[in-house]
Amino acid sequence: MHSRSKSTQTGLVRVIAAVVERDGLFLLCRRPSHKRHGGMWEFPGGKIEEGESDFEAASRELAEELGVTVRSVASSRFTATDPGSHFVIEFMPVEIDGSPQCIEHSEIRWVSLAEMIHLDLAPSDRRFVKYLITPK
Repeated sequence: MHSRSKSTQTGLVRVIAAVVERDGLFLLCRRPSHKRHGGMWEFPGGKIEEGESDFEAASRELAEELGVTVRSVASSRFTATDPGSHFVIEFMPVEIDGSPQCIEHSEIRWVSLAEMIHLDLAPSDRRFVKYLITPK
């Protein structure tokens, strides 16, 4: 399902955070130091442009940031607002083809959930990781 997405009616901007998992490890990227939350770790992704589907946004962002091709995007597993900004971040499982390259970030890593909780994660990403480790 490729729903069309746009900014919410409250002026908030939807952002896709691609949750890419391979062999029990998750792909995390370190934000460049000159950007908001610089130096912190995050799930890759970016703003969903006006009229763009979640699949189109993930495909564009992951090609730009990591040089990979998106195979599929599943429904959002978790939604977080980014305090102090107008972003609403949607954490969506994404399957990719190719080996991620460090194009826009200062570093990329494949990490386990246990390792992830010890990284300096961006605030919304930390909330998502806490959600993942909390028993349901």
